[in-house]
This record gives sequence, C-alpha cells and structure tokens, in this order.
Amino acid sequence: MAKLNKILKNIPNALTVLRILLIPILVISFYLEGKMSHYVSTGIFIFASITDYIDGVLARYWKVQTNFGRMLDPIADKMLVASILLMLVDQKIASVIPIVIILCREIFVSGMREYLASIQKTVPVRFVGKVKTAIQMIAIIILLLGSHVPVSNHALIGEMCLWIAAALTLISGGFYFVEGLKHI
Repeated sequence: MAKLNKILKNIPNALTVLRILLIPILVISFYLEGKMSHYVSTGIFIFASITDYIDGVLARYWKVQTNFGRMLDPIADKMLVASILLMLVDQKIASVIPIVIILCREIFVSGMREYLASIQKTVPVRFVGKVKTAIQMIAIIILLLGSHVPVSNHALIGEMCLWIAAALTLISGGFYFVEGLKHI
C-alpha cells in the first residue's frame, strides 16, 4: 500500500514536470512553417492545459498534495501561459497591452502569494480568477489557430477574449491586493 501511495503521490508532480518539459516543444512547433504547426502548437497547449487541471484533481482526490507540487504547479502554469502570450505578441497575433496586463498581474499575484505564505496566510482562488483563466485559454486557442479556426472574424474574437481576460485579470488582481493589505 505504501508503494502504491508513493506512485500516486508522484503522478500529479510528474504531470506538472511534463507541462514544463512541453514548453520548448510548444515553442519550436509554434515557429515552424506551415498550416500543421498551428494545429501542433494548439494541441500541445491544450494538452498541457489539461494536465494542469488533471494534476490538481488527482492531488486533491488522492490526498497526495506535496510541497513540491504546491511550489512547482503555479510556476509551470505561469511559464506555459507567459511563453505562449509572448510568442503571440512576437508574431503580432495579439496586442501587447492586454498581455502586459496579464503578465504583470501574474508576477504581482505570485509575489503576494509568496509574501502571504511567509506569514502562513492564504488567499483562496475566486470564481473571477477561474473565469479569467477559462477566457484566457479560449483566447489563446483561437489566436493560436489563427485563420485555421472555423469561425469568421477569428482574430477579432480572439483579441476580444484576450481583452476580457485582461480586464478580469485586473479585477482578480485587485482582490489579491485588498486581501494582501489586510496582512501587511
């Protein structure tokens, strides 16, 4: 039973590490020429995003949350999202301003979480943060697929979703700020 528990304990962490290892492959596939590169990079992004969800569910369900996972999971998430957002800007697929807003909020929230953890306080994830993440993922997928998405005005829809995600990012960042101020 102890051996099974050890294996179960490592699956969520392995998924987190896999997500980080997929980033260079995602970057390479993104910059390849041809229509297929859009599908490959989008598929890798979707798969990596799903592993984020699965590792959290498994860790909670099996009650195998580890300090390693608590530390690395949010880092892996931010590395994945920051990489893809920066590539979208680099290729002029997405506007700089919403991406700067999203990235600055991520850095701010990471710093706030680190500070709060140092004083043994936590801020629960709010629903607005989950909605922001969902809209952000939809925006990224639409923008990654580009003209290969079966939606007219794909660029406009992807850009609108990105701006909505940026607005929700500011709102959820504001919640972290207010909560953090209570403990400063």
